[in-house]
Order: sequence, then C-alpha cells, then structure tokens
Amino acid sequence: MSPPNGGQNGSAHGYYSALSKPAATSGSTHTITALKRWSIINKQLPGVKQIKAIHVYDFDNTLFKTPLPNPQIWNGPTIGQLSNPDIFTNGGWWHDSRILAATGGGHEKEEPKAWEGWWNEKIVELVRLSQEQPDALTVLLTGRSESGFSELIKRMVAAKKLDFDLISLKPPVGPANERFSSTMHFKQMFLKALMETYKHAEEIRIYEDRIRHVKGFRDFLADYNKVQNGIGGRPTRGPISAEVIMVPDQATTLDPVAEVAEVQHLINEHNEHVTKNNMPGQRLTIKKTVFYTGYLIDAADSQRLLTLAQIPAALKNDELKYHANNIMITPKSCPPQILKKVGGIGAKMTWEVTGTACFENSIWAASVQPVPATARFHTDNPSPFVVLALRRGAKPIDATRIQNWQPVPPDKAFVFETVVREKVLLRIEREDSTESPYESLFVNKSGKRKHDDNDNGYGRGGYGGPGAEGGRRHYHTGRGGAGQGQFRGGRGGGGGRGNFRGGRGGAPKGPRGGRGGGHHYKSLDDAVAKENQGGFKQQVSYEDYPPLPQQGQQQQHQQVPQIPQAPAAFYNQQQQQAQYQAPYQQQQQYGGWQAPQQGGQPPQQQQGQGRPAGGAGYGAGGADIQNYY
Repeated sequence: MSPPNGGQNGSAHGYYSALSKPAATSGSTHTITALKRWSIINKQLPGVKQIKAIHVYDFDNTLFKTPLPNPQIWNGPTIGQLSNPDIFTNGGWWHDSRILAATGGGHEKEEPKAWEGWWNEKIVELVRLSQEQPDALTVLLTGRSESGFSELIKRMVAAKKLDFDLISLKPPVGPANERFSSTMHFKQMFLKALMETYKHAEEIRIYEDRIRHVKGFRDFLADYNKVQNGIGGRPTRGPISAEVIMVPDQATTLDPVAEVAEVQHLINEHNEHVTKNNMPGQRLTIKKTVFYTGYLIDAADSQRLLTLAQIPAALKNDELKYHANNIMITPKSCPPQILKKVGGIGAKMTWEVTGTACFENSIWAASVQPVPATARFHTDNPSPFVVLALRRGAKPIDATRIQNWQPVPPDKAFVFETVVREKVLLRIEREDSTESPYESLFVNKSGKRKHDDNDNGYGRGGYGGPGAEGGRRHYHTGRGGAGQGQFRGGRGGGGGRGNFRGGRGGAPKGPRGGRGGGHHYKSLDDAVAKENQGGFKQQVSYEDYPPLPQQGQQQQHQQVPQIPQAPAAFYNQQQQQAQYQAPYQQQQQYGGWQAPQQGGQPPQQQQGQGRPAGGAGYGAGGADIQNYY
C-alpha cells in the first residue's frame, strides 16, 4: 500500500543533495554504487553475481498494519479528503509522519516493544526467510516521502529487527535526476534499476496489498520481459521470472481521540498557511453530523438483547443487519427542551424488557419500559422499544407497525442500563462564519441530508410517523410513558459513511466554504462546549468497528451473537483464504478471517485476535472521544 499520488515530498535525503547528474560509473549507470543511492540505509550490498532472487516488500498494510482514516469517526467524503494530498496544504493523512507515529500508544511507547501487534506477522516471517536466503536481495519499497518518513520507518524496522538490504522511499527526484509523475512511476523506475543492476537474478517477487498496484507491477514486469525477449526494444539482460503476490490488507485505525487530535493538527497547520498566504475561503474546520439522539445500550447488553430475537436459522448473515443498540429519543440532534426532560447528554436510565415481536419475518424488536415504571422519559415513537435485527430491505421505522408484543418469559426478562447520547460522524468542511451552530450539524444549509444505505433508516418523522416533510410524528414523554402528544416532523434521512479506503486520494475536493472571519488556533485541549448545541465537549457516541469473525467458527442455532455497536452495521465479509508465497519455492498458505454462511446469527469475535488495542478501543473501555466533539 502506498500513499496517493501527487503532492510535494520536500527536500531530499542527504544522499541526494548533490545528485543533479548520474553518478560516475565504469561503463554502466546500473552499478551497486548507483543503486545504493536509492536507499535510506547505508549498507554494503551483495555482489552482482551473488544474487539470484529479488524479494520486494511493500510497507503500508503489507508488512505493517498501517492505520487508515476511521469510517466510524468520519463520513465518506471526509475520508476522501484526508486521503487526497491536494486538499491540505501540508498533504494530508499520508504525508504527515505524526499520523504514522501515533500508531498504537504513540512511537515513544511502541518503539520499546517494537510496535507489537501492528505487524503482519505472516509477512514478517517471509522477510526473515528472505534474509536467511544467501542468494536473495531483500528490499523494502514504499511510496511514502523520503524527507518525511525516513527516520521513523528506519526506527520501526530496526525495532522489529528486520534486516533489509535496501529501504527505498520516494524522493523528490531520483539519483540520476529522475522525475516521478506518480508513486507507481517511482516504484517502476526503482524496480528497473534493481533488475538492471542485478542482471544475474533469475526471479523477482513483489508483495503488495493494493489491487491497482498489483496490476501495475504485473503489467510493468510483463512489458519488461517482452523487451528482454527482443520485442519492442533492445534487450539489456535476460528475461526474469516475475511474480506479484497479492497480500490481503488488515485494516486498523488509530486510537479515536489521537486520530481526531492529529487531524485537528493537520487542519491547524493548513489554516495557518492559508491565513499567512491570504487564501480566502480555504480555511477548514471539523463539524459533526448528528444522526439521532437516543438511550444508547452498551455492547454486553446488546448481546443479551439479541438472544431474544427468534431469527430463523436458514437466514444468511448477509441478509440481516443487527442493531440492539438504542432506544430512540429523536432522529436528529435533540432540541433543548426535550434534552432537559431526559436529563441531558450522559444521563443514565434503567429499562426492563417486557416483550418481543417479529413483523413480517423482517423486523425483530423488543418492547421495554423504564425502571421504575414512573420514571420520566421521552421517545418520538408510539412506545419505547429496541430494534434487534432487520432483514435486507426493511427499515427501523417499520417497527412502529408492530401491534402485538409477546410477553417475555420470566427467565428471559432482564434489566439493562442506557446512556443518553448522540450518534454522530465528523466531517471536514470550509469554515463559514455566517453559519449558526445548528446549521453546522447538517452537510448542507437546508438541513436536509441524503439517505444512505448504511443509514439507520430513521425518517425525520421518527419511528412513529411518516418521514416525508410535513408528516406528523408521535412521541411519548412524561412519567411511565403517560402523556402522548404530537408535533410536526421534518424530512427523513441521515448521512452515510462511505468506503473506508476512500480511494486513497480519489475523492473530489470538499464543498466550497463561506466567508472568513476572526480566526483562532483550535486545539482539542481548550475546546469548549456550547450548551445544548453539540459543542466540542459534548458527549457523543461513535460507531465502533464490527468484530472480526472467529476462525473456523462452528454454526450454532440461537447462539449468543457478537454484534457491532453501529446502528446498522454488521460484519459478514468473507475473506478469501490468504495465500502468501515464501521466498523459497514452496507455497505457504495462511487462513484468513471467514464468516459462517448460514445460521441466521452474526459471527462471534475470537478472543485475542483482531486489530491491536489502539484500533477501536473506544467501544469497550478505550479512550473516550466523546469528550472532544
């Protein structure tokens, strides 16, 4: 995996300061001395005739589990912005070494333990086999900028005790003053120099996670061998046996508080540059989109609630979405008067399960009541309930059509606690000094949000009424649900999350912002909440990553399922069994994560596996991002 193309890499590494012309050689520009100038480490290279195999390893999400922008924090367009080097004057996610350094507990804590848990150990094993093979050249190749990442990557590799012959990062210009139009162009130029120098190498293997780069390497090597066979060019050496091995990536994320803090640093530096260079309308800021306010249920109680759902075993997981995570208050940011009634953000409340129901074999829900029954609460629905699961095509609002609830047997009845929170995603937009705090909650100023397939499906009219504009919605408020009333609703909808990879820079620039005003340096340390307006310090809830399914899981009927905290997310991606080829001729197969195909229950998480602790700890006792936005 490599950072997106484009952007400036800054000054070159020290090796390149005087390399405006190719190095002097005896008869050929492809010498070991010339090749060493591509590397950030000063290591003696083996002789040309000694090398029969070349093994090239990509860094990001091939060798190292590089954190990606978290789709449970940012909306889809913002992930594209973070990955696009043209959005930020300082390059963004892939061009700031502080983001990579923030992996796990940060480099100061991670370096002594060699970033334990953040490496793809299967690839690490192959690197070590390459090191032990006497006729193999072991190379680390990444498109990260040489000026920005050399020292950090050298420290990471050294901490892991990996001994590469060459470590090549993308310089602003090559050793012979080569100019690179893209990351792939840089890598191809380097690979050509590698193969031309070690002319006696009989094979080259490249380990890469990106599909597009895998194809690019395969096409490049095929064309290279055509020339070596005298087709379309003059041979410079004999053909080489070439193989590009596709490595399934293992997506990870930063600690959520650290991630937002680092992105805020990016924005602060961008805004300083914009102000200094008098670039009006280019300042950026972080805003939040509120999907709904509700009584949120923790993961353990969600598991218990899901045991009440009588889902047919024949239903496949990819036909279902598991919820069991909230009792809705209102499908938007909660108005101050209602927020006051429910005790404010962070207020806790106890509930008891009273019944269950299934509607048209598509919606499974549980009815609840407060404990004590006289406790004051509010919901826009006809009565409080928890949507447990939805079949494909069903929407949570359809649960309001349930008329008959089956009482819960005494052995199934239980009490659980909730916390009043907002479900939000953050987004990056242009600053607009004319925008009110309420207007900032919406992606556009009309207050209307597009509906996404990954949205919760709450209409703006709530569960209890039509989502169309002008519809009326019901709500319960008061003690024990007494005092039913009505008020006018708005439009339905809610923002979607988008693909977490974000095209790595392929997304278009963000929407044009408004006029500038008085600007201040924003820090997460001094952010102050605006009362009842979703300020920086307001408590919110971010959707956690769904758990990875356990390996070799057996299908069971009515098992206790492991579900994500996200309102409409579930994990059922079946990874094809990963197959890596060792530096020696044998193949080594490694099993990937695999979800069960049938059984009507979501997969359970295997203990001790999955992403490292920094990845999604905020879902279960990790750092609490709710204190910041």
